[in-house]
Amino acid sequence: MLGIIGIVLGCILLALALYVVATYNVLIRMKNRIEEALATMEAYLKKRYDLIPNLVETVKGYARHEKQTFSDVIEARNKVMSAVGFEEMSRSENTLKGTLKSLFALAENYPQLKADQSFLNLQEELSRVENDILQSRKYYNGVVKSFNTRTETFPSSMVASAFGMGKREYYRVEAEEQKNIKVSF
Repeated sequence: MLGIIGIVLGCILLALALYVVATYNVLIRMKNRIEEALATMEAYLKKRYDLIPNLVETVKGYARHEKQTFSDVIEARNKVMSAVGFEEMSRSENTLKGTLKSLFALAENYPQLKADQSFLNLQEELSRVENDILQSRKYYNGVVKSFNTRTETFPSSMVASAFGMGKREYYRVEAEEQKNIKVSF
């Protein structure tokens, strides 16, 4: 009788150990997807950061007296490049997007600039990069959602908690950044 109880307990413990190992491995794969998604987003952001000085220089040639707009764009770019941590990067990114909107709104007042081929090429390239960034953010938020669901639902939440795997932050656009920018001259 004691032998049967020992076998049953052994099987239960083995099943529990296999569940913990399997759940841990799933969480690690999800965590790695989050890191990969963030790295992809950062690669697209870097590409955008590299385009911004060229865009600013092109616009400067036509609108020299708009120094504040140019310095705002460059300052926002530098802040986001030096951001530490996901939250600071996200906040800085939203500010940069706002200053870029101002730069493009400024360009609307200069017909020669709007016809300049290098400006049009830079604008088109930036538009493609912005689309890539949007897609990478969607992917990032999707893998974060899967990870958060797994780490917050029972019984996998117990494994996640035991190994210190907690909820991850979504990429969000701040309410202030969702508003249209008003530009006046």
